[in-house]
Amino acid sequence: ISISFHRCLQYLIFIAPNCILESERCRAMHLIQVDSVQRWMEDLKLMTDCECMCILQSKPISTEEDAQSELILSSQHSAYDNLQLLLKRAWIISTELTRIAQKLEKNRWQRVHSMTVRVNCHVHSMINEYNSVTRNSSEEMHQFEKLLIEKCSEFTAVTERCIQTEDEQTLQSMKSCINETLITVAQYFGQLIELALTYEIQNLVRQINSSDNIYITESSTIGLFSLTQEGAQLCRIIAKEGGVVALFKICRQDCFRCLYPQTLRTLASICCVEEGIHQLEKVDGILCLADILTDSTHSEATHAEAAAVIAQITSPHLTFTQHLSSFLENMEEIVTALVKLCQEASTGEVFLLASAALANITFFDTMACEMLLHLNAMKILLAACADKQIVDTPYSRDQVVTILANMSVLDQCASEIIQGNGVQLLMEMLFERSSSGNSAEVTACERVQQKSAVTLARLSRDPEVAHAAIKLSCIPRLIELCRSPAERNNSDSVLVACLAALRRLAVMSPDGLEDSDFQQLVKPRLVDSFLLCTNMEESFV
Repeated sequence: ISISFHRCLQYLIFIAPNCILESERCRAMHLIQVDSVQRWMEDLKLMTDCECMCILQSKPISTEEDAQSELILSSQHSAYDNLQLLLKRAWIISTELTRIAQKLEKNRWQRVHSMTVRVNCHVHSMINEYNSVTRNSSEEMHQFEKLLIEKCSEFTAVTERCIQTEDEQTLQSMKSCINETLITVAQYFGQLIELALTYEIQNLVRQINSSDNIYITESSTIGLFSLTQEGAQLCRIIAKEGGVVALFKICRQDCFRCLYPQTLRTLASICCVEEGIHQLEKVDGILCLADILTDSTHSEATHAEAAAVIAQITSPHLTFTQHLSSFLENMEEIVTALVKLCQEASTGEVFLLASAALANITFFDTMACEMLLHLNAMKILLAACADKQIVDTPYSRDQVVTILANMSVLDQCASEIIQGNGVQLLMEMLFERSSSGNSAEVTACERVQQKSAVTLARLSRDPEVAHAAIKLSCIPRLIELCRSPAERNNSDSVLVACLAALRRLAVMSPDGLEDSDFQQLVKPRLVDSFLLCTNMEESFV
C-alpha cells in the first residue's frame, strides 16, 4: 500500500495534526502526547480480552434490571466522556489499520490475519460501547455500523484464507483484494467516526445554546476545545454545526464572564479553518472581540485570549482572511487596545499574544503601521524588549522585529528608532541564537536574524540610522553572518537579508570593509554574492 494511502487513512480518522495559529504555545496535551506508561495503562483497559468480548457481543444477556443499570450508566456519561471514549477507540483502531498495511507490504500473512481479528474485535467493542451510552443515534449511523461490521468480517475471512495456503502466486493475487478491502474498511470507519463525532458536536453545541448552567456550559466548551486539537477536519465540523455561533453567545453574556478565556481559546482554535472565520464574520465576531478588548473591566487573561483570536484570523499564512471587511471598521479600536495590552502585560505569554496580533495586523493592512506610529507603539515595544521577563523568548522577539520591519517603510520611523535605542536592539537581534536547540526555536531565531537585517536595510536609508549602525559595529557582524553558514544556521533567507543590509551600509561607510569583503559581498550582483556565500560550506577536499 502506498504512502498516500497511509496519509488518506490518517485523514479519514481525524488523527492528523492541527494547523493552527502561530502563537507558539501549546494549550492542551494531545491524546497521544502523554507519558508512555500512562498511555499504555489507558489503552490496556480497551485492548484486553478482545476475543472474549467478540464472543460475548452476540449473546443477549441483558435483563430488565440490567437495562435499568445501563440507563443509569448512560446518564452518568456526558457528551465530553462520549467523545473521549470514541477518540481513544478511534486512535487504537487507526493504529491497528496502519500496522496491518505495513505488515501486508512485507507479506507477513499470519500477522496480518491476527491483527485483522483484533481490529474486528475493537470495531465491535467500539460500536457496542458507543451505543450503550448514546440512545438516539441516527439511522445513517446504524447503516454505517452494519456496513463496517460486514466489511470487517469479510476482511477477517479473506486474511484467514491467506494463512491456509502456501502458494506464493495465489497469495500475491489475493494481496490486491486485501488492499481494496482494507481501504474500504478505513473509509467506512472514517465515515462512521465522522458521523459519531458530528452527533456529539451537535450535542455539545445544543447544550451551550440551551443551558444557563455555568458548569454544563464550561464542560461543553472544554469538550469542543479538546476536539479542535484533533485536526482541522473537526474544526470544520464544529463550525458547520454552529459551534462558533454558540461560543460567541457565551461571550455576549455577562453571567459567563469567568468562561470567556476558555471560550475565546476555543474560538481561536476553530478559526484555523476558513469555515470558522466565515462563521465569525456572520455573527459580528469582530465587533464582539473589539468590545472585549476595549472593556477595561475584563481580566488580563480574557484580553490575552481575545488577542489570540485576532492573531489567528489575521494570520498572513491564511489565504482566506481578506474578506474580513468588518475588521477594517474596528481596526483602530483593536490596535489601540492591543498596544495597551503590550504595554501593561504582566507575563511573557500575554505580551506574545498581543504582539503576535499586532504583527499580523501590520501585514493585514498598511494603515495599521501609521496607527502604531501615532500610538507610540515603537517606544512601547522597544521598552518591553528591555524587560527580559516580558520579552523572554525568540518567539516574542520575532513578533517585535516583525512589527519594526513593517513599520520601517515609514519615513518617520527612523527618528523613533534612534530615540528608543532601537539600532542597539536590532544589533543584538543579529546575534540571536537558540539556547535549547529545539527546531521550532531555531527557526524562530532565523526569522529574528533575517527581519532585523531587513529592518536595518530599510532604516539605513536615513543617514543618522546608518551611522548609528556603523558605530555599533553592525558591518562586521553582517559580514560574519554572510561568510559563516553556522552563524546563520545555514539559512538562505538570513544570508539575502544580510547582504542587502551590508550593501546599504557600505554606501554610507565604504572604508568599513576590507577590500576582499567589498569585492565579494558588495561589488558583484546580489545573486553572485549569494552564490559565493552559499558555496563556502562545500568541501573541495
